[in-house]
Amino acid sequence: MQPGRWTRVLSQEQPEDRWEVEALFDLCFAPGREALSSYRLRDGADPVRDLCLVARQDGVVGGAIRFWEVQIGTARALLLGPIAVHPTRQGEGLGAELMLTALERAAKAGWDRVLLVGDAPYYGRFGFQQLEGVHMPPPTNPARVLGLALVPGAWDGVAGDVTQPG
Repeated sequence: MQPGRWTRVLSQEQPEDRWEVEALFDLCFAPGREALSSYRLRDGADPVRDLCLVARQDGVVGGAIRFWEVQIGTARALLLGPIAVHPTRQGEGLGAELMLTALERAAKAGWDRVLLVGDAPYYGRFGFQQLEGVHMPPPTNPARVLGLALVPGAWDGVAGDVTQPG
């Protein structure tokens, strides 16, 4: 192993990881992150546990990703987020590894589509594209509503408000 190289261990997030992962999200995102529209879709809902991952080195969380089930009209989708990498681990490809591993798991678990709110130039490298006609709760910039089809055509004809499943 190279000096300074981080050995990545990805594992499913466990309930006992919650506070350490929340501290990572607090560190990586602006204060008030829970006021964002995507958090309203998560309020009172459980994450899709099988897809929520943490990356550790020597027992310390260096990155994490979470997913939530949402509904758009009659279509089910995964809402990706948050995803974060500790500032001391950024630039090492950990975020991409978390993203690709989680998306592969989602596809294997039978999910068809993934939704997120983010920067198209960044997430475009993973295949995410701006969605037309899919509306996140306000105030969300429509240009930041992105989707990825895990199976061809999964977003065809899907439109409407994003809501909690019900």
